[in-house]
Order: sequence, then structure tokens, then C-alpha cells
Amino acid sequence: MKLNELRDNPGARKSKMRVGRGIGSGKGKTGGRGQKGQKSREGVSIAGFEGGQMPLHMRLPKRGFNNIFAKDHAEVNLGAIQKAVDAGKLDAGATVDHAALKAAGLARGGKDGVRLLAKGDFSAKLSFVVAGVSAGARTAVEAAGGSVEVPTLVPAAEKAAAKKGKVREARLAARAAR
Repeated sequence: MKLNELRDNPGARKSKMRVGRGIGSGKGKTGGRGQKGQKSREGVSIAGFEGGQMPLHMRLPKRGFNNIFAKDHAEVNLGAIQKAVDAGKLDAGATVDHAALKAAGLARGGKDGVRLLAKGDFSAKLSFVVAGVSAGARTAVEAAGGSVEVPTLVPAAEKAAAKKGKVREARLAARAAR
């Protein structure tokens, strides 16, 4: 066998249908698009259009809503953390935070941090710095001799209000100095 003799198995590669190549091809003239009109043209996007009738997706009633203020936490169970500690993926001496859990492959996503949940057995003495913790998880960690710290986040509105007051005070002080 030579390199120029290499071929795919017969039927492994099927060439695409070339439309509009004469009547004898079976897909000539209109190219399989029927006759005339909007749908025979290229670049038509009328999916869901029902000829002027109210479309189905608009006739159906709306249900529920999406909370735009909801926090996105990666939920991690204590049992999974214990398995990672036993396997050596998590360092038992260091503080466990979002970055450490992500590196160990336990926290996926969670742009607002990690939330600890109490499912599973837990016996490792670890100190956690997480965005949220359930009551059961907190008691399980503290019973094992560890600690859980949840840093308090200042809402953006309060930060802006505090900054606004300081800027105003600085401006008044500068004006009084002149």
C-alpha cells in the first residue's frame, strides 16, 4: 500500500447535493425550494411566523419569572469535601475557599462563591471561607473541630451612598479651605 492509494471505505464520505444544476439532476430549476415567493429566496428567517395569525409562543400564557438579583452559588457537599481530603486533592492545613475547591474539581461555576451543604459524612478539621453555609453544615464542621467564616458583603447601593457622602464632604472642606 502506498500513500497515494489511501482511501476511505466506500460510502464513508457522502458528497453534498448540488442543487440548481439542471433538470436532469432532480434538484434543478427551483433547487428543491418549490416555486416562487419569499421562501424560495436566500436568507429568509420566518420561523414561528404564522401568516399574520398570532404565533403560538405569544398565545400561550406566561408563567413564573427569573429573579435577576438571585445569587449564583456553587453548592458543595461536605461528603465530597471529605472524599477530596482523603484522596489528597485538598490540603487539610490550608484554608478552604472557592479557589481551592475549584482546583480540587469540587466547585463548578458559582460566580458569587460557594455554599456548603451538610450531605455526607465529615470528619476533617478544616477552616472554610465561603459565601454561604447551611446550619447543618456549620454544626458538622464545628463538631469536627473546624471553623466556617462567611465574609459580609456590603451592597453596592450602600457603597455608592457612602462614597457620595465622602466626596461631598471633601468638596465642602476644599471650599472652606479656600
